[in-house]
Amino acid sequence: MKHLNLFIELTRLNKPIGYMLLFWPCLWGLTLVYNFNNEIYIYIKYLIFFLIGSILMRSAGCIVNDIADRKFDKKVERTKNRPIASGKVTINLAILYTFILCFIALIVLINFNLLTIVLALASMPLAFTYPLMKRFTYWPQLFLGITFNYGLILAWTSINNEISIIPIFFYFGAIFWTLGYDTIYGYQDIKDDEIIGVKSTSIKFKDNPKGFLILCYSVFIITLIFIGSSMKFNNIFYLTLIFTFFHLFFYQIKLLNVKDSESCIKIFKSNNILGLIVFLNILLGKLLQL
Repeated sequence: MKHLNLFIELTRLNKPIGYMLLFWPCLWGLTLVYNFNNEIYIYIKYLIFFLIGSILMRSAGCIVNDIADRKFDKKVERTKNRPIASGKVTINLAILYTFILCFIALIVLINFNLLTIVLALASMPLAFTYPLMKRFTYWPQLFLGITFNYGLILAWTSINNEISIIPIFFYFGAIFWTLGYDTIYGYQDIKDDEIIGVKSTSIKFKDNPKGFLILCYSVFIITLIFIGSSMKFNNIFYLTLIFTFFHLFFYQIKLLNVKDSESCIKIFKSNNILGLIVFLNILLGKLLQL
């Protein structure tokens, strides 16, 4: 039981917000591309595959992150008790866990078409180099966005077996969504990060955080409008976008207090709700076309 608890802590399986933020773009892409005149079981099958894949890859990513950041984590109040940083889990065991998780993920991946498999494998360097970016650039959140939203393209190709401008543009906009929410997340550790020399957009834009968030979330909203137009969605789709707009601008940005870590984590976690809202927006747009 002790080993199981350590594994859960190491992979953050007790914190579903991580893998849900990886899963939502997958579900957006899948819902956007799927023809709901076809059998629904195909949609549900791929939904399950993407959910399992999100959990597996998020878990593996957490381990890689903790291996890379073990020295930094010891110096940060929030992370000093993580299993690897505290010495409760050895590096060798952590690497073994990572290989097992990736192998299971590969078993899931081979259920997809060849294009999706190739694209997924091509993204692996991104997934495993992201933890290093905070050492070299103030934009690690950009690399996280590139990695975390990649499933949107994979979901599209899993059904259409080709890439078009629609998922690419949506992917671009979703990256800005991640840039926003992970910048909010970073304000929890900003004091410790500045002391130990870790870089982030939270530090880069610490003098005008809300201005940066307005830019990020505006790009995301514009992207959703473009998607609705490209997919020829009913006008009701645009009306329901008000919920997404309200959540981003009048909840997240307006209520954010970057000097209060509890405010930061609460608003960061609310992006799980945002993911659901966007999913319902897209689903409504698709169903109104039937």
